[in-house]
Amino acid sequence: MTNQHAILTAEAHRDLTIRTDRAAALGDAAMCCITVPSEFRAVQSAYPILFRLSDTRDRFSALAMFGFENGENLFLNDGRWEARYRPLAMEIQPFLIGGSPTDDSLKQVHVDLSSPRIGRPGQGERLFDEMGRPTPYLDRVAGQLGALDEGYRAAPDFFAALHRHDLLEPFTLDVTLDDGSRNQLVGFHIIDEDRLATLDATILAELNAAGHLLPIYMAIASLEHLGDLVARRNRRIARDRG
Repeated sequence: MTNQHAILTAEAHRDLTIRTDRAAALGDAAMCCITVPSEFRAVQSAYPILFRLSDTRDRFSALAMFGFENGENLFLNDGRWEARYRPLAMEIQPFLIGGSPTDDSLKQVHVDLSSPRIGRPGQGERLFDEMGRPTPYLDRVAGQLGALDEGYRAAPDFFAALHRHDLLEPFTLDVTLDDGSRNQLVGFHIIDEDRLATLDATILAELNAAGHLLPIYMAIASLEHLGDLVARRNRRIARDRG
């Protein structure tokens, strides 16, 4: 389906509603989503954070992991998202900010009118009240969009610091599940803890002053959830077996 992005306005979208329930059909069946360093503290409470090099091999992005294969979200169960925090990139759908992340001009909220989250009349959360004023729901989404945009804009400095100090190393996870099948996470990177331990106090102080040290440690801490991801996959196998 072709995206139909439009600038959100009260005049054009007074009666628009958004479905906020959770289902594969609504776009929640995702193996992962983009996350940003400013969000790592919240993300690491539930999800592993891995890093992936772009296809052009010129930049990294950070990902909150939900599963082992495309279309698998192990946190999605019977219409519920089984985690107290959902990453911003999932929470803001079907909204986005118009313009480039490096564009300093005034940002506008856009909505993808082709999204399955667009509700039928009387279904979902209203964006504007009868007077055309933003609802609390829209105010919350606008705040999340702003936080994600700010995080995108700050992320290049973080990744530049990781590159400068050679703090990313390749990572592959290969596990055998309870049914004997193998699941893999291949082509990712993680923080190189051994390399981090060799950095002298001056460099660590510089990373801390730039706000990079906290997300580095949050990304490391998040790897504890790789075992949780395996356990979720095994529970799903057991459930599907009946």
